[in-house]
Amino acid sequence: MPTAPKQFVPTWKAKPVENKKAYHNLYDHKWAKQRKYFLYDNPMCAFCLKDGNFKGADVVDHITPHRGNEALFWDKSNWQPLCKFHHDSTKQRMERRDKLR
Repeated sequence: MPTAPKQFVPTWKAKPVENKKAYHNLYDHKWAKQRKYFLYDNPMCAFCLKDGNFKGADVVDHITPHRGNEALFWDKSNWQPLCKFHHDSTKQRMERRDKLR
């Protein structure tokens, strides 16, 4: 029986994760609680504020991608509040650009 060819994933999309199960286990009820408190204390998108706009944050972003590293994941100095637009576009573009260098 023929098998399907492996799907090509560009290197900038491949996310090297130390431990995939540990990576996904980090996003649990403890994270949801901390995320909620962080967004309460930091309600505005950091990127929007730099542009002089006042848009609410929806996402707690890890400034340096944690890639499953638990210490980096929980380091609050590595967190920033972002709106969904900036998290899904601007921040992703920045991370891809850094990987290509």
